[in-house]
Amino acid sequence: MDGLAVVAALAILVVVTLAKGVRTVPQGYKHIVQRLGKYHVTLNPGLNFIIPYIDSVAYKLTTKDIVLDIPSQEVITEDNAVIIANAVAYINIVSPEKAVYGVENYTFAIQNLVQTALRSIVGEMALDSALSSRDQIKAKLKAAISDDIADWGITLKTVEIQDINPSMTMQQAMEEQAAAERQRRAAVTKAEGEKQAAILEADGRLEASRRDAQAQVVLAKASGAAITLVSEAVGDQDLPVLYLLGEKYADALVKLSTSGNAKTVVLPADLPQALRGILNK
Repeated sequence: MDGLAVVAALAILVVVTLAKGVRTVPQGYKHIVQRLGKYHVTLNPGLNFIIPYIDSVAYKLTTKDIVLDIPSQEVITEDNAVIIANAVAYINIVSPEKAVYGVENYTFAIQNLVQTALRSIVGEMALDSALSSRDQIKAKLKAAISDDIADWGITLKTVEIQDINPSMTMQQAMEEQAAAERQRRAAVTKAEGEKQAAILEADGRLEASRRDAQAQVVLAKASGAAITLVSEAVGDQDLPVLYLLGEKYADALVKLSTSGNAKTVVLPADLPQALRGILNK
């Protein structure tokens, strides 16, 4: 029985040892093998063999493209405006051993590298330019970090700017500025309208005054002609003057009697006598 138990134990040990020496790597992955704590070999997809108890699989890395989110951060532009920007990077590990041994944490390192480069690029741009130049920022960002991450065995496929917007404080300030600009334009439009209305009103008054003056001239000429005719017919030079005064006096009485404030019109007691005197001249 003891011999049989030993044989069974040895058989189990052999099976376990063989199992430890066989490694199957899935498609799209690579495994890093360390021998006694030191890098030894990189296993490619498929069936691979290692030395049990001496070799060990220390890291398992994907060779597929990795989508790496870059957290949002506050960035100050050249004109001291604060904007919020984030990005997404598409990377591919081409040298797994460099990725694990060249940097402590390649994902964290790339995130910090992209954030630092983004702050530097946007910091050289004005607010309006930064908000409207995503493609330019993208190109500069890719050029700035590609060489650095290549030392870690990683290729940057592309980097995209997801969001780049003014901060809440900046948005509020921009809204207030836009409202003030709208109010200014409305005030200018109103003032321009009032100016044009005043000009038209003044033009109207000027035209009315001109026509009134022309009418007065016509009336004066007519009165002068009438006086001349009366003088020639009567042969008295004083009578036309008295006639003209009487006409003006009568017009004044008519206007006074038709005014809104007039209640009673008082005529002079000697008015009939004066009129008879004029007519008897």
